[in-house]
Amino acid sequence: MCGRFTLTETIEKLQLLFEFEYAEGEVLPRYNIAPSQNILTILGDGKQRIGRQMKWGLVPYWAKDEKIAYKMINARAEGIDSKPSFKAPFKSKRCLILADGFYEWKKTEEGKQPYRFIMKDDKPFAFAGIWDSWHKGENSLTSCTIITTGPNEVTEDVHDRMPVILKESDFEDWLNPCFNDTEYLKSLLEPYPAEKMDKYPVSNKVNSPKNELAELISPLNSL
Repeated sequence: MCGRFTLTETIEKLQLLFEFEYAEGEVLPRYNIAPSQNILTILGDGKQRIGRQMKWGLVPYWAKDEKIAYKMINARAEGIDSKPSFKAPFKSKRCLILADGFYEWKKTEEGKQPYRFIMKDDKPFAFAGIWDSWHKGENSLTSCTIITTGPNEVTEDVHDRMPVILKESDFEDWLNPCFNDTEYLKSLLEPYPAEKMDKYPVSNKVNSPKNELAELISPLNSL
């Protein structure tokens, strides 16, 4: 699964790297992003990319209330095109979810040890996400979920799942709501190449979503 991640880069740098327009206000460095919080996503219409803030935890358009979001922070790639909560968004409501690292916890004899996973070049990257809009009475919500897949060689000794990280060359097809070749889209939901990734242990302060400090992303042996 993917239950925490980071996005510490400036909005200006992100706009240059991912080529999107953004007009929703300030984006602060985030060192411990948790479910139910607003996160930065990118949508596309086949012509341009737009940055949007969405709640992390998918609420399908047909849901009775928002409580379902707590169970919907991740969507397994396997069967995503057939599950009721995900099949409609997978066809036409796909998004990029921006990050520059994510956390997973490894079980040890001393307890769970958190690790941060990053790119070796330290650049931000994009999770594969799907989104939906929910309306009930005067309440409305735009929310999203992160798609997960099996592990690669970097993540497998920590967790048996990892978020899908898309290659830059796949962004356009993924974002185009008119592109609905589901078999091709499913083929993109593979573990990211391990040779491009790295990991390191971090402080267990990251265990609490209340902690939002730059020191959380420091390697444990440097604290």
